[in-house]
Amino acid sequence: MRAIWKGAVTFGLVNVPVSVYSATESHDVRLHQVHDADGGRIRYQRRCEKCGEIVPFEHIDKAFTDGEASVVLTEDDLATLPAERSKEIDVLEFVPNDQVDPIMFGSAYYLAPTSSSAKPYVLLRRTLQETDRTAIVSFTLRQKTRLAALRVRGDALLLQTLLWADEIREPEFEGLDDATVSKRELDMSAQLVRSYEADFDPASHTDSYQVQLRTLIEEKLASGEVVQAGAGEEEDTGGEVLDLMEALRRSVEASRSARDGAGDGRSTKAAGGRGKKAAGGQGKKAASSQRKKKADTEEKPA
Repeated sequence: MRAIWKGAVTFGLVNVPVSVYSATESHDVRLHQVHDADGGRIRYQRRCEKCGEIVPFEHIDKAFTDGEASVVLTEDDLATLPAERSKEIDVLEFVPNDQVDPIMFGSAYYLAPTSSSAKPYVLLRRTLQETDRTAIVSFTLRQKTRLAALRVRGDALLLQTLLWADEIREPEFEGLDDATVSKRELDMSAQLVRSYEADFDPASHTDSYQVQLRTLIEEKLASGEVVQAGAGEEEDTGGEVLDLMEALRRSVEASRSARDGAGDGRSTKAAGGRGKKAAGGQGKKAASSQRKKKADTEEKPA
């Protein structure tokens, strides 16, 4: 495992240097979207709806919209907020283990000792075990202030992020107080529950959908029912992509090559060269026209 964050758990004068590791991982099969006609990858672009340009990450800001107006927040604006300047996990209080509602639990991380001596780490772990307490802590990760529960799992300290109180919805369902249950019905229900009683063993449960999905993929691979990955299937970097004319030209070339064979490949390539040049000229004219319109708009008085 690779550490995603390093800091220290602090309370009073006690300082426990730790590294933070993700405690969970997804077992889902990663799938991507393709065109059903030819198996080509579907790509999404960061395109500006005003100028039509594809925008690289370094030129993307964030904004808040209230329905009528938008406020743009630049990197400089966000830098004034509490950021990941502190590398400390501050203990706010120690609470009984059963007081933390599981609905509040979020992402889980393991803490590992980073100093040459593990004594402070073991001391904190043993203290939490023997007092039956969970430490409620505050720390900053990825420019967000987070509340978390620090507790013991096996021989390790587990840091589990918590939702804030205003992020928990209260159930407001009608008719729950109107239903009446007889003692006989309750006894029968309790008897049914007892027939299903067992000790929870996570390993005894499997994700049947993922198992069947993997089996389906293996069967298709074994049968040769595959689509060869094209040269353009590398991850999207948000860079320049083909315009419509260029995409059409290449599609026509591929279709002609498949129909007429290699003998017609040379003439198709020559025609494609002229098409590419024309498409490039049209693209430049369109871009020049957009810039001219934008300049005319900026010069007009408000």
